[in-house]
Amino acid sequence: MFATLSDRLADTFKNLRGKGKLSEADIDATAREIRIALLEADVALPVVKEFVGAVKERARGEEVSGALNPAQQIVKIVNEELVTILGGETRRLRFAKTGPTVIMLAGLQGAGKTTLAAKLALWLKEQKKTPLLVAADLQRPNAVTQLKVNGERVGVPVFAPQPGNGIGNPVEVARAAIEEAKRSLHDVVIVDTAGRLGIDADLMQQAKDIRDAVNPDEVLFVVDAMIGQDAVNTAQAFLDGVGYDAVVLTKLDGDARGGAALSIASVTGKPVMFASNGEKMTDFDLFHPDRMASRILDMGDVMSLIEQAEKAFDAEQSAKAAEKLLSGQGDFTLEDFMDQMKQLRKLGSMSKILGMLPGMGQFRDQIENFDERELDRIQAIVSSMTPAERQNPKIIDGSRRARIAKGSGTQVNDVNQLVDRFFAARKMMQQMAKGGGMPGMPGMPPMPGMGGGKKGKQPKKGGKSKRTSGNPAKAAAQKKEIAAKAPAAPNPFGLPGGDIDYEKAAEQLNLPKDFSKFLK
Repeated sequence: MFATLSDRLADTFKNLRGKGKLSEADIDATAREIRIALLEADVALPVVKEFVGAVKERARGEEVSGALNPAQQIVKIVNEELVTILGGETRRLRFAKTGPTVIMLAGLQGAGKTTLAAKLALWLKEQKKTPLLVAADLQRPNAVTQLKVNGERVGVPVFAPQPGNGIGNPVEVARAAIEEAKRSLHDVVIVDTAGRLGIDADLMQQAKDIRDAVNPDEVLFVVDAMIGQDAVNTAQAFLDGVGYDAVVLTKLDGDARGGAALSIASVTGKPVMFASNGEKMTDFDLFHPDRMASRILDMGDVMSLIEQAEKAFDAEQSAKAAEKLLSGQGDFTLEDFMDQMKQLRKLGSMSKILGMLPGMGQFRDQIENFDERELDRIQAIVSSMTPAERQNPKIIDGSRRARIAKGSGTQVNDVNQLVDRFFAARKMMQQMAKGGGMPGMPGMPPMPGMGGGKKGKQPKKGGKSKRTSGNPAKAAAQKKEIAAKAPAAPNPFGLPGGDIDYEKAAEQLNLPKDFSKFLK
């Protein structure tokens, strides 16, 4: 959503690189570019004026003029001001001290309230709460049915005593839902209310009546982030007519310019609490202003990625895989690779995962065009291998590769590439795990002994290397035989082994007589 804004800001900051000191003209030119970028992103004019004014004022201050790198300081200022207009701190739900916590959703028709109600219920369920969904939208056709279906998908019960489709009293439904929650021991009640295509008196009155009937702990205004400036106008109208405590942004994964997200908190004075950024029920989480600002400036959102990984990954399984990589003995197999890939796919699409990494804005086109089916092909190839082949891919010869390709519906070349890439990736991960850096990468030389750079031809030791058997029992016996024949590791002094007489070794160094003064 913020791609255009991110690109414009990146170009603006690129012009500041290499400057040891910023002139008044540099500051004015930067402020002008930032103003254009925000206006093109459909940010409200009052917010743009306030934002640019704050950046210019701070840019002329001591924190930039006295900085070693003024360009980086400007980026820091823009980041902090973005956090401010996005709401400052993360706003969290307030739960009632006694009785069920009542959350009322309000907003226009089409904003995504019914789907969001189920997403919120699932999120609360993961927080060890027991939510109850309430079908109080009796206006829109099939709204009650939709909520029932969504409730079933997330495993949350739905209170729907009225059929809807224009029949029933939503105020009575909302009031009865509180009694039902107390009776059935649900600690959170989520009330889905009706919307309209536009602001009107009937909509406002019905929302007020439901609010007065259930006395909600939180009233959340649900707004479609793709409708631009009209989102800000609607939010202000609801605030004046009904009142709410926080905002929920939906459809943040869309291709709109995103100005509503940057404007709504600053204009209304109400924080954005949640954000929905996908069609899956799990594409929903707390809105973190600092993380959103970081993503806009192409600094990534590593914290959110870590949190998602902690939910999706099996810690014990990941620890075993890491231990195999650190061993350096080739114990990390295609079976382990498949397990890790399955866990990775639980995080969502690869495009979304890569988009959370810092500096990925420059590869946006490649990320957006990433073919998710490639992962399915890899999984099919590995699944077509025998257990012995997954444990030891070195035994996969030409005839085996042809059989695997036929079984997975791919080409032999695809199998060759997968096996070759697996060995290369395993070697690189082992070196990174041991702190060796990334071999062959500019600016990231490998550590001594890690084998980076060009090498001369190494003489073969012990003749032709013996091929490992595909039989697991024979392979284990071969490994044991090789370990028994291996010579003892030399000690640091180049001696053949055994205890070292350090005093005798020091005498053989023939140091000058007066050298001892340097050792004090």
